[in-house]
Amino acid sequence: MRVVLQRVAEASVEIDGAVTGSIGPGLVVLAGFTAGDDRSTVSWMAAKIANLRIFADAEGRMNRSVLDIEGEVLVVSQFTLYGDARKGRRPSFVKAAGPETAVPLYEAFVEALGGVVSRRVQTGRFGAAMKVSLVNDGPVTLMIER
Repeated sequence: MRVVLQRVAEASVEIDGAVTGSIGPGLVVLAGFTAGDDRSTVSWMAAKIANLRIFADAEGRMNRSVLDIEGEVLVVSQFTLYGDARKGRRPSFVKAAGPETAVPLYEAFVEALGGVVSRRVQTGRFGAAMKVSLVNDGPVTLMIER
């Protein structure tokens, strides 16, 4: 599993002209899945994200988690995180899990993250063409892989 995590002031995802998820201060999580990922992988990632100290404390140091600030989370499926562009001009996505594997993992990840954060996790829709809008805070962007 691979995620790109962005600290945001606000974010939203739109599908076919309708907003399906919207958050204030918190995290946008772009999530991709690969062969070998399972429920323990998504549970580990959910706990890691929820407890990662990347929000400022009173002294301006990154010392608080999304839990500490009671922030919100927007999760968007992103199979292109497993794109390999080392050869040729078109990325290969052979390492990205297919929908039969990725959809249950995505749903389990959203559920696991929802179990540890204090607010409902907002989402896009797996496999849909989405427009994600966000205002980076910092910016702070991290990639986490397991």
